[in-house]
Amino acid sequence: MTRSVQALAYSRPSALESSQAGQLLGLETSGGLTPRGIEAHPRFFSGFLTSPRIAARGLLAVADVASARYYRRALPASLDPMVTGNGDRLRFESFSGCCGVYARLDVLRDGLDGAETGHGTTNVDVNNPLREALSRVAGDDPLHLRVGPDEMAVTTMDGPVVEKKVPLPDRWLRGFAEAQVVSTGFDLRAELPAPEAVRFLRSLPRSSGNASRGARWVVPAGKTLRPTTRPVAGAVCLPGPERLVALQRVLRHATSLRVYGPVADGAATASAWEAVLPGMRLTFTLSPDASRGFSGEGGVLEALATDDAAADAELVSVLLAWEPRIEPADLAEQSGLTVERVRAALTRLGTAGRVGYDLADASFFHRELPYDADRAERHNPRLVAARRLAGSGAVVLNGDTATVASGERRYQVREKDGVLSCTCQWWVDYRGRRGPCKHALAVRMVRRGAPVAGGVR
Repeated sequence: MTRSVQALAYSRPSALESSQAGQLLGLETSGGLTPRGIEAHPRFFSGFLTSPRIAARGLLAVADVASARYYRRALPASLDPMVTGNGDRLRFESFSGCCGVYARLDVLRDGLDGAETGHGTTNVDVNNPLREALSRVAGDDPLHLRVGPDEMAVTTMDGPVVEKKVPLPDRWLRGFAEAQVVSTGFDLRAELPAPEAVRFLRSLPRSSGNASRGARWVVPAGKTLRPTTRPVAGAVCLPGPERLVALQRVLRHATSLRVYGPVADGAATASAWEAVLPGMRLTFTLSPDASRGFSGEGGVLEALATDDAAADAELVSVLLAWEPRIEPADLAEQSGLTVERVRAALTRLGTAGRVGYDLADASFFHRELPYDADRAERHNPRLVAARRLAGSGAVVLNGDTATVASGERRYQVREKDGVLSCTCQWWVDYRGRRGPCKHALAVRMVRRGAPVAGGVR
């Protein structure tokens, strides 16, 4: 498994402090990109939280996921959450070490009392003393939030005093991207009022075991969700229900629970669970199985297969301006591309961590993750193998079919209604549910005339 080391540097530890003026939650930032370029310690917000206790618990839930592994729990996992300022909101994101759970807390305009937020993305320090302090926040006494160094620190600090070095596998980066792309295929399937949301979530297992193995399904029934043994019409997959435990931190404050997922087709799928809070939303997106992270889903591969998509993505990226909601039609008008090409470009930008997806708004949002997510694209195993096949002359086209020589075997790839199928074992096992196989990707590259790197099969 290839990996890099992510170095995080903070000017001081994040802390929750008390003074005569009240409590101050100071979240220290590491390096990140802003409209002014890369900054060592960007400053995004200084103001008050309208619901301090709820915000504290939401931040803890995001931090829970950042430090968790829901599969092979003995292995370490810890990468500080990220924060994005989008002008009218703050988004705190994290991804589990096992690559199977994505969490995001959106603190919306109604949840903030102060100036508009800045623009940009960076990591924020969440240390154990801060976690303990946040867990003790009670009542709704005013709580001042500062994201980034205060004005005095900006002018006086002479270097980082807190440094963290975290191994960052390419699988983690690919999974983070896949979680965004998978979400674009979800629709709202159910919305539970607060009492039913509490009852349902508290009925779920809190730890893994025989009861939580395999895919579970739930189906909307009035104002609640009813378990079902099979994916009937309207059902939503609930894979590894114990992975929703951290949502219980905010249960008593939730006004409703929204459930998102794709159309059930009989196979286990990812799903998203969103707690609606006063001025905030907390969303957990679960991979199709606790033992199966997002990195193998393959939803981004089609968008990575040609240089045309790369050129479109580069053009679209220049037009992004840290929007909380990206409108493809507006970008199409500005770029001269079709809306379809803009959407493909946004998918590709998602693989580089440059856009995320908001289910409640049903739209992408601009952010720039503070690490080299392009590395995951360059080293995606299926994409690398497909480029080698295409570049070595292994693909022979014949109308709607193609033959691909791989090793000592030859595979038949057929296109029908724009969808490629293959005779390889990958296609037999997944039928496209985990993205195209390397043979289908190679055929797509050759048909589009994409320049590819040569190499041996």
